Amino acid sequence: MRFSGKTAFITGGGTGIGAAVARRMAREGANIVLMGRRREPLEAVANDTNALIVQGDAADADAVRAALKEVHARFGLVDILIANAGGHGVGPTISMSDETWALATRTNLDTTFVCAREILPDLISKRGNIVVVASIAGLFAGPAAAGYVTMKHACVGLGKSLARDYGRRGVRTNTICPGWVATAMADEQMQVIVGKHGLATVDEAYRLVTKDVPLGRPATPEEVSNVICFVASEEAAMMNGSILTVDGGATVVDLPTLAFVD
Repeated sequence: MRFSGKTAFITGGGTGIGAAVARRMAREGANIVLMGRRREPLEAVANDTNALIVQGDAADADAVRAALKEVHARFGLVDILIANAGGHGVGPTISMSDETWALATRTNLDTTFVCAREILPDLISKRGNIVVVASIAGLFAGPAAAGYVTMKHACVGLGKSLARDYGRRGVRTNTICPGWVATAMADEQMQVIVGKHGLATVDEAYRLVTKDVPLGRPATPEEVSNVICFVASEEAAMMNGSILTVDGGATVVDLPTLAFVD
């Protein structure tokens, strides 16, 4: 019961990693707040976690402030922010529209920045912590994903800045960088691989994109949530400004030597 009596505010909490974090933290005693734009998936998670749903755009400061009023009325101050909302920004720079770039900025970077800014007074009062969910795309560049790669790099930088500025005030900030995770969002990307390579199933696509990953498979949302929950707990009290990969070893692979592999 590591989170007994603590309140966790989770963006993008209706599916994938965010939903897995919500379920685990709830099992360990946390009060769960789920913020997202689509109510139906949030309700499915809330049914399992007795969560408070605050439907809205996490990049909209007014929406976040309104959400915090509901949170304070029901649970009190926020102890933990899981900045998990993200996605979009696929395509190379030369063909990326202003609209796609703006959407990548809003869904990845603005959601993290706005929620951190608005919730920081609570976190300072409670000596709480922030977990930024970025991606290994925040450390390296994947192909034809200029918006996503850029904004995930920016999220890593924001996490460092928060750790630097608010560590002395008792607020820890750490960043998690997953690799491929088998989620509904990733399944959509796998469909592209299925079509491109003439594969039969999404599972075959996952095997293809992880063939050079040492563990040879994608993570499950629960495996990523295990790391997030550890970092957010008091067991990680000395971790601040850390960047952790949860990628099956993808980022330790030396690409120029792949030609030598049988």
